[in-house]
Amino acid sequence: MIYTNNLSPIFFESGPLRIHWYGLSYVVGIALAYLVLFLIFKKRKFPTEHLDSAVVYLFLGMVIGARLGHVFFYEAAHYLRNPVDILKIWEGGLASHGAAIGVLLAYLLWIKVRKIEFSKYADTLVLGFPLLAGFVRVGNFFNSEILGNPTNAEWGVIFARLGEDFPRHPVQLYSALMNWLIFVILILVYRKYYDKTPPLFFLFLYMMLYFSGRFIVEFWKDLHGPLQNIPLSMGQLLSVIPILIGLAYFGILLRRKLVRV
Repeated sequence: MIYTNNLSPIFFESGPLRIHWYGLSYVVGIALAYLVLFLIFKKRKFPTEHLDSAVVYLFLGMVIGARLGHVFFYEAAHYLRNPVDILKIWEGGLASHGAAIGVLLAYLLWIKVRKIEFSKYADTLVLGFPLLAGFVRVGNFFNSEILGNPTNAEWGVIFARLGEDFPRHPVQLYSALMNWLIFVILILVYRKYYDKTPPLFFLFLYMMLYFSGRFIVEFWKDLHGPLQNIPLSMGQLLSVIPILIGLAYFGILLRRKLVRV
C-alpha cells in the first residue's frame, strides 16, 4: 500500500528548544552502538576506558569527515563560493564516504596518542558502525531527504512535504535495513569465528558488505552521476575503491590458504 510521508522532521519543540528526528536517530544509534561495543569489550576483557576515549575520537572524525565529504564530493563549487556555509551543518549535507575517511583518520590519531596497534580494536569497533548507520537513514526518512526514483510499487512512498503527489522508492529505509542486516551478519560471524580469523578480517568484511550494498542501493536513488557518459552516481564511483581493497584483502587470504594446502 502506498504510504504518504507527511512526517514532521521535528520530534519535540518547546520555545527555543527543538529536537529533530534526525538528531534523535543519531543519538539512539550512537547509544545502542556504544552499548553493544561495551558488552563486547567486557566479554573480551578489553579496557572499557579505551572504548570511551575511542568513541569520542571516532564521533568527531565521523561528523567532520561526513561534512567535508559532502562539501568536496558533491557541492564543491557552491562551498568554494560560500566557504562560511561549510559550518552550517544544521542545514544538512553529510556524506557516508567522507564519514568513513574521517573515522579512519580519527582512529589513526587515537592509536597514535594511545600507542596501540591498529589491529587491536579495529575488528571490534567496526561492529557498531552499521547499527548507527541504519538509524541515520531512518532520520533521513523523517527529513524527506536522499530520495529514491519514482515507482509504482505497492511499498512506494509519497513525500508530501516536498509537494510531490507520486510515490518513490523509500531508499532511506532500504539503506537502513541493509545496514542492520550487515550488523546482524557481523555479530553472528564475530561471535563464532573471532578467535579463528586473521587481524582486520571484520574490518574488511564490513567494508565489502557495506560498500557493495551501498553500490546496489544507489540504483534506486534519484541521483545523477558526475559524468554524463557513465551511468553511475558519485556514491557508486566512490564505493568502487573500498570494494576493490576488500577484494584484494580476501584474495590474499585465499591465496595464502591455497598455498598452505
